[in-house]
Amino acid sequence: MKDLIKYIAQALVDHPDQVEVSEIEGEQTSVIELKVAKEDLGKVIGKQGRTARAMRTILGAASTKIKKRAVLEILE
Repeated sequence: MKDLIKYIAQALVDHPDQVEVSEIEGEQTSVIELKVAKEDLGKVIGKQGRTARAMRTILGAASTKIKKRAVLEILE
């Protein structure tokens, strides 16, 4: 899951070397935290949050396959 989000984020931003992804695993839920450069934050979120929503949808579909819930948080 972590690698999937990192791959998508690096494709979107101008500074792919500054993309940081960390995963906090629980019993049934994983929280994936995405941190990007300040000037790339808008690119990851998208207009009206559409890009972020799409990333969350992909993550939800992928996490269903492993029967574990995953939540994406974009940090500033």
